[in-house]
Parts: sequence; structure tokens; C-alpha cells
Amino acid sequence: MDRCMAKSSLPAETALTTFIRTVGGDITPAELGFCHSHEHLFLADGAPRRLNPDLWFDEYGKSLQELSDYKAIGGSAIVDAQPLGCGRMERELVAVSQAAGVHVIASTGFHKLAMYSPQHWIHRASEEELSSLFISELTAGMYTGTDQGAELPLDGQISARAGQIKTAVDDERMADPNKRWFAAAARASLATGAPIMCHTESLAQARWMAAYYRACGVPAERVILCHLDRRLEQREAHLALVSEGFYLEYDTIGRFKYHSDEAEATWIAAMLAEGAASRLLLGLDTTRARLRAYGGEIGLCHLRERFLPLLAAAGATADQLLRLMELNPAQAFAWRTSR
Repeated sequence: MDRCMAKSSLPAETALTTFIRTVGGDITPAELGFCHSHEHLFLADGAPRRLNPDLWFDEYGKSLQELSDYKAIGGSAIVDAQPLGCGRMERELVAVSQAAGVHVIASTGFHKLAMYSPQHWIHRASEEELSSLFISELTAGMYTGTDQGAELPLDGQISARAGQIKTAVDDERMADPNKRWFAAAARASLATGAPIMCHTESLAQARWMAAYYRACGVPAERVILCHLDRRLEQREAHLALVSEGFYLEYDTIGRFKYHSDEAEATWIAAMLAEGAASRLLLGLDTTRARLRAYGGEIGLCHLRERFLPLLAAAGATADQLLRLMELNPAQAFAWRTSR
């Protein structure tokens, strides 16, 4: 396995401050409330749309309607997992958060290479350029206009800051010996205390990603591994990652091409019964095909209105549901820094 050279410069005895960074400013973990841990509120027209037509939904009014409906049923916060350079709509995230009264945690970092055109600057950026860019977005403000046609150094920075580092591993990235993107993400996390969210497409990739960040010195509790519930199998391997301290973010809810919500609820209830309650997060990983305001199938209210009752019927207790939707996100997305 490639060894990461990034190491924390923060002395072990340094007193830490804990907060969550939203596009509207920093809040305490106690202020986060009911939170979907992986969504996409907007996606601009560009390379992702050419990959999949459902990866394009950029109408402010429709996204506001979704978020307002979510607020009406008790939603308090959402993590928007779209990183820069591939369709993130920074100003709209700020505006919709303020209009709906919902905390939005935005993402810096990177997605799969398929989400970028072959000419995109992400292919040429060095580890140092990437880490500096991520740190700037986390601490100074997000950049606008970072898609096709932009070049480093970026300009157009706004005051709203990203609250997490999105990363993505797939077969292409696993086969590429150059892992500078991941090293840059580790550097940024160690420099700021920000959490890292990891798109994965297999259990083997998740294991590699967990081991890589651990080798970099990133604490396991700062790493969120996504999408492992697309295949409901090898529960022992999931539990092993949990026992090491990593968060597992499950979002194959209402994605019926993979499995039913009943099967998902049974799986999560079993994970809870095996002691994983403190390390599970839930979301819907929304696209145009899944947002009702865009004509999609389920909408942001699906998790609370339809899925959580199924999960309770499968055996989850009220305390466990509170942990999944409020307490765990408040811990997973909190920064621990010496600021």
C-alpha cells in the first residue's frame, strides 16, 4: 500500500475546539439537529450530466422546495457531498440554506475522475496545489467557477466555507499508482481538523481507503466511508471497520435497483444489534431521479417519513434512531482543531 507522507503537526497535548462548519457559519454540534449525512442539492450542467442525465439539477426554486419540505418535517441539516470542479453550485447552496432555514455543510475535495473532462485542471494539479486549495476552501471560502475552463490558481472566492473534504475511490483510481489526491486530502484534514468523506464502490476499496488515511495519521473517527450498503453482505467486514472507529454512511435507501427499503432496514437493524449504533450515518444520495421537485421518485422527506418507521419496525429503538440522525452526525462532521 502507498504510504502517505502527511503527518499532523498538532501536539498531542493541545486543547481542541469542536465545531461544525456550515455555509452559514460555524455552529456547535448541539445545534446541528436532524441531519441527512449525504445529499446533493444542486448539480450544474457539465461533465457529470454527460456521464448520467440524472446528474443535472440546477433549478433554484425546485431545490428550495425540496429543502423547505424537509424543514417542514423536522429536518435541520444536510450534508451536500458535491465537491468543487464538477458541478458544485456554491452561491446557490448559501442562498437555499438561508431561505429554507436548514444548515448546509458543503464539500471541498474531489470526485471520481469520470466526473471531470479530460482537459480539467484536476488532472494536472500537484499534491501541494490540491492540499492548499482544499485548505483555502475550508478556512477562507469556496471558489466559484471551478469547472471546465478554469485554471489554477483559482479566483472568485466567496466567504462561505466548505465543512468537509470529499474524496472518491473507484477502479480507475485504484489502478492509478499516483495517489496525490488522497494525500492532499489527508494533508488538509490534518491541517484543519476537517472530516473526510469517501465515495467507495466496493468493500475492498473502502478497506484500502481506511488503511490509507490511517497510515497518513488521520484519526479513524474523522473518516466517513460511503455507499457500502449497496450490497448487503459481509456484515462482519462492516463491523470490523466500525470497531476500528470509522463511520459508515449508508444511503441506498429508496434506491430500489439495488434492494428494497425493507431489506435495508433489516440490515441496519442487525448492525445496530451488533453494536454499530455509534458509527452509522444515513442519507439518500439524491439525484434528479430521486428528488420529487424535479419529477423524481422519493424526495428528501422519504427517509424520515417512510424509512425510519420501517427501521423502527425492524427493531431499532428510539435512542438508536436519535443517534443515527442527530448524535452521530454531530460527532462525525465536527472539526477538532486548535483554533
